[in-house]
Amino acid sequence: MNSSSDFLGRLARGLLRVLLGVAATIFLLSLLVASLVVVLAMSLWSLITGRKPAPVVMFQQFRQAQRRYASGVFRGAAGGDVVDVQATEVREGQSPAQPTAQGGPITRLDR
Repeated sequence: MNSSSDFLGRLARGLLRVLLGVAATIFLLSLLVASLVVVLAMSLWSLITGRKPAPVVMFQQFRQAQRRYASGVFRGAAGGDVVDVQATEVREGQSPAQPTAQGGPITRLDR
């Protein structure tokens, strides 16, 4: 009696594994088919309207930004005038220096 119940238990576990494997395969294949249908529909819609699909435009923008950063456009290049100023230390309880008419510590640059 013990060997027959072990056999039936193994058989049931085996059938359950096979059934779950088939169900997983069907799910993955249906997901693949659904994604292909969506890609084809987006491609046809872009051909009809004459516009690029949104994901394509987004990835092109990422690539352009990557090229800009890689070429060094944003690497600390000063495009305008560089003005050196003298630093003054402000201690606690001391008021900062007031600008004077003759160009004290704080002056205004007119262009």
